[in-house]
Amino acid sequence: MPLRGSRAAGPWGRLPPPLLLVALAACAARASEITFELPDNAKQCFYEEIVQGTKCTLEFQVITGGHYDVDCRLEDPDGTVLYKEMKKQYDSFTFTASRNGTYKFCFSNEFSTFTHKTVYFDFQVGEDPPLFPSENRVTALTQMESACVSIHEALKSVIDYQTHFRLREAQGRSRAEDLNTRVAYWSIGEAIILLVVSIGQVFLLKSFFSDKRTTTTRVGS
Repeated sequence: MPLRGSRAAGPWGRLPPPLLLVALAACAARASEITFELPDNAKQCFYEEIVQGTKCTLEFQVITGGHYDVDCRLEDPDGTVLYKEMKKQYDSFTFTASRNGTYKFCFSNEFSTFTHKTVYFDFQVGEDPPLFPSENRVTALTQMESACVSIHEALKSVIDYQTHFRLREAQGRSRAEDLNTRVAYWSIGEAIILLVVSIGQVFLLKSFFSDKRTTTTRVGS
């Protein structure tokens, strides 16, 4: 069952046959990667149907907004809190489902009054199946199969690194844009202050060199 509270992917019926086989093979281990906007004073929850005994991992990171922190809470179908952290920038939590049902995890920005956040999370349900299942095999992996397994593991590491660096790049760009905005406002403020001080000095110097007229009053005898 796809993750509720998120956008569903495009229909698989439009994929070419080779890509369709890859997509169906990936269904054994579901993974949802979503980047969403979390407004100030807001809370966003997601739900996932999980089978008992399934190993799951929740990883999240705040990309933009304020101090780059958010509240996160994970509950099982009975409402028992499995994970709860306040004002975290990023974190990862792994657990094994204790029962069948709908698990709920929420991100909250209710402590922020003015700043909205951009949050990324990756929720993995289950583990990737092996490329070459060991059941019903009487021989060891061939050299070609071993090479395929090594390449597969290396590609998974590359995907993880790419995701990590994309998040760092997005966060760095947000910090740079925020710094640029602050520098621009500071420069405008300095220019205004300099203009006011210059005008004040001109009027002050003018008052030093201006002639003061004296009025003489004659008193009749």
